Amino acid sequence: MLYPLFFDSVYKERVWGGNQLQNLYQRSVPYKHTGESWDIACHPNGVSKIVHGPLKGMTLQELFEKDPKALLGQELGHLKKFPLLIKLLDAQDKLSVQVHPQDEYAKMHEQGELGKCEMWYVLSAPQKATLVAGLKEGTTKEKFEKAIQQGKVESYLTRIPVQAGDIINIPAGLVHAIEENIVIAEIQQNSDTVYRVYDWNRVGLDGQPRELHVKKALDVIDFTPQSNPKIDGLMIEQSDATYTYYIANSYFAIEKIQLHGTIEENTKNLKFYLYTCVNGEGIIEHNEIQSKFKKGQSFMIPGDIGKYHITGKAVLLKSYVPDIPKDFIQPLLENGYTNEDIQKHVAIE
Repeated sequence: MLYPLFFDSVYKERVWGGNQLQNLYQRSVPYKHTGESWDIACHPNGVSKIVHGPLKGMTLQELFEKDPKALLGQELGHLKKFPLLIKLLDAQDKLSVQVHPQDEYAKMHEQGELGKCEMWYVLSAPQKATLVAGLKEGTTKEKFEKAIQQGKVESYLTRIPVQAGDIINIPAGLVHAIEENIVIAEIQQNSDTVYRVYDWNRVGLDGQPRELHVKKALDVIDFTPQSNPKIDGLMIEQSDATYTYYIANSYFAIEKIQLHGTIEENTKNLKFYLYTCVNGEGIIEHNEIQSKFKKGQSFMIPGDIGKYHITGKAVLLKSYVPDIPKDFIQPLLENGYTNEDIQKHVAIE
C-alpha cells in the first residue's frame, strides 16, 4: 500500500516570471525570472520526485509505470498517461495572449500530446488587478485574424477584475492571459501545449521575439459567446469544514475545503486525489503516520490508501478526475441545491 506523497518542485524560467514564490512561500527559487513551479508533474517536460518515506527519490513517472492501479485507483488505473498537472505561476509581467487546443486537435498536430483545459485559483493580486479571459462579444475569426495582422489584438480582449480567492475556468479554446503581479495556482490537464497569439511586442530571455502560433491558434479558438469564467461555486457545510464545489469536466473536478478541525476522507481504492494548500497549515494522517503541510504545498493521495484524515486550519484545493453525476452533482442535490442552482453557479462541462 502507498502513502500520502509529497514532491520536489520543478521550476521553469520565464520572461514574465519573478520572485514571489520565494517571498510568499519561503522557497529557494533558481532563477531571477522564475515563472512556474510544477508541483505535481508527470510530463516529459517536468517530472516530480518523491521527497520522503520508503519511495524517496523515485519519480512520479516511475511509480506510475510500476503500479498505475495502486497510484491512480481502480477506476483510473487503465490510463496510459498521468492525467493532471499542478502548478504555481508567478506573473511579474503579463503572460502572452494565448489559447490551448482541444484533445483531438492536439493529438493530430502535436505528436499525440493532450489538449489543455485548466483552472486558476488567484493566490495573490494587487488592487484593481485584471485577467484576460475571452474575447469581446461579436468577435469573429475573420475580425480577430485581421486584428492580429494589424497589431490591434488588445481591443478585442475581455478583461475581468480579480482578487485573491477567485476561481477562473479556462477551457480549451478560450483566449486568456495572466496579467502582471498576479500569482495563481493552476490545475490542468497533463499537457504543455500553448499557442501564443500576441506577446505584447517584447523579446524573450534570449533577446529575440518569442514564437507565435497564429494559424494553430485561429484553428482552435472558440469564437462562440462564452459564459462568465469566474465561478461562484456552491457550499456544503460540515462540522469541521466547508466544501465549495466549483468545476467539473471530463478531465478534472475542483473543490475548495475550508478546514477548521479534522475531516476523514476515503479513496475507496477507486481514485487518487491531489490537494493544494492555498492558506494555513495542517497534518495529513494515514495508518498512524503523520505528515505536515503548509501554505503553498501540494500533495497526492494515491488511489489505494483508503481512509485518511486531514487536521488543521487551512484552505485546500482538492482536485481529482470525477464521475460527474456521482462525485459532483449528487452531493449538491442531496444538500438541497436544484439543477438550476448548479447550472448557474458551477461550471460543469
